[in-house]
Amino acid sequence: MPTTTVLDPDRLLPVEPRVRDLARELYQAVASEPIISPHGHVPAAQLLDGVRFADPTDVFLTHDHYVTRMLIAAGASFAELGLDPTRPADPRAAWQILASNWHRFAGTASGYWLAHEFASLFDVHEELDASNAVRVYDAIDARLADPAFTPRSLFRRFGIEVLATTDDPLDPLDAHARLAADPRFDGRVLPTFRPDAYLDPEADGFAERVERLLATTARPASFAGYLGALEERRAHFIRHGAVSADHGVVEPFTVDLDPAEAERLFGAAVRGALDPAEARRFRGHMLLQMARMSVDDGLVMTLHPGVRRNHHRPTFERYGADTGHDIPVRTELTDNLRPLLERFGLEPRFHLVLFAVDETVYSREIAPLAGFYPSVYVGAPWWFLDAPDAIQRWRSAVTETAGFYRSSGFIDDTRAFLSIPARHDTARRADAGFLARLVAEGRVSLPTAHRIARDLVDAIPREVFKL
Repeated sequence: MPTTTVLDPDRLLPVEPRVRDLARELYQAVASEPIISPHGHVPAAQLLDGVRFADPTDVFLTHDHYVTRMLIAAGASFAELGLDPTRPADPRAAWQILASNWHRFAGTASGYWLAHEFASLFDVHEELDASNAVRVYDAIDARLADPAFTPRSLFRRFGIEVLATTDDPLDPLDAHARLAADPRFDGRVLPTFRPDAYLDPEADGFAERVERLLATTARPASFAGYLGALEERRAHFIRHGAVSADHGVVEPFTVDLDPAEAERLFGAAVRGALDPAEARRFRGHMLLQMARMSVDDGLVMTLHPGVRRNHHRPTFERYGADTGHDIPVRTELTDNLRPLLERFGLEPRFHLVLFAVDETVYSREIAPLAGFYPSVYVGAPWWFLDAPDAIQRWRSAVTETAGFYRSSGFIDDTRAFLSIPARHDTARRADAGFLARLVAEGRVSLPTAHRIARDLVDAIPREVFKL
C-alpha cells in the first residue's frame, strides 16, 4: 500500500544539505508558535459550544472549492459532490469520487494539505484510492465522533491565538457575541467587514441590499445616508472586535468624485440605471470611500483584486457562488490606486494590504508601492498562489525591493477549518527555506534570520492587522 511522505520532518525544506540544516533550525524555532489567522472564511458559528463536524465529506470536500473544482474538472457532477442544494448527495459516494481521483491531486497544494490533515489528525498514512475509500472514511468518521474532535477542541489543539472570519455588513454578529461572552472559550475570533455586494451596482441584488442597509440603520436614501449607513455598520463590527475590512474586486480602480456626481451616480445605481462606465466610476469612488473610512475608524483595509468571480454563469445561477469557477485576470495597481494613495497613502492610521493572484504585479507594482507608502503592505500569496513554490517566488519577487517587514505575514484564506495548521506550517517551512538560502549565501546573518522567522509569524501580522 502506498504510504504518504507528508509527515517527513524535512518536507518542503531545501534539498542542499547545508541549506537544509539551516532551514531546519529556523523552522524548528517557530514550528510550534501560535497561529495568527487574520483573514479567512471559517464561520464563527462553527466554534460554538456543542457544534460537531457532520462527516468526512462535509469536512474535507463539500466546503472546499480547492478540492471540488478539481473533481469537477475530472468529470464529477455537482450533484454527486453534494453541491446541488436541491439534491442531497450520499457523503460516502462523494468520498469514493475523491478517493478514486486522489492521484490527480499529486503535486497540488490542496493535495498536500489534505494528506497533512489525514496523517496528523486522523493517523491515516496511506494514500487514498478506490480500494481503501470506505475504510478511510469510516476511520475518520469514528474519530470525528470523539469530543476531542469538535471544532472548539481543535481550535485549542491547533494553537490558534487569533482567527478572523468574513462577514456580511448586515450580519448581527450574534455568534461572535456568544463566543466573546462564553467563559469556557478563551480564543479570539474577530469578524471582518466585507461590503463588496453593497458597493458594486452591477452585483446581483445591489438595490435590494442597499435598501436593507438603509432600513437597518434608519438612514435616508441619499448618498450621504448610504455612506453613513456603511459607517454605522463598520462601527457595529468594531464593537464586536473587528480589526479589518476586506474588499474583493475585479479591478482595483479608484476615483475621487465631486459630491454632486457621487449623488447622481448613487441615485442611478439604486434605480439600476447606470451604464458600464458609470458603474465603474461608482465602484472606484466607493473603494476610495472605504479607504477614507479606514482612515477615520482604523479598520485595516485588505484589497484582493484580479479574480473574475463566477466565470461560468450557468453554474452560478444553479449552484451559487464559491463553487470553484472563480478565475484570475490580469491586474494593474499603480495607476488604478493612485487617486486613493494620493489622498490617504501617507496617513499614519491607514493600513492597506494588497494581495494579488497575478504574480507579475509583485515585483513590478506591489513591492515598489510598499517600498514608499507607509500605509501599504505586501499581502501574502493568496488563493491559487498559497503553495510552496509560489510562496518562494513571491518572497524572491518582493523582498529585494520591500524587505520582509513590509509584508503582511501569512493568511490562510480558508473555509476548510482543519486545513489551517497545514497551511500555516507550509508557509513557515517555505519562509525557513528562503531565509536559509540568504544565510548560506552570506546575505543575512543567522541571528537576523531567526528574528525574521519569529517576526513573520508573530510581530509582523500583529503590526499589520493592528492586533
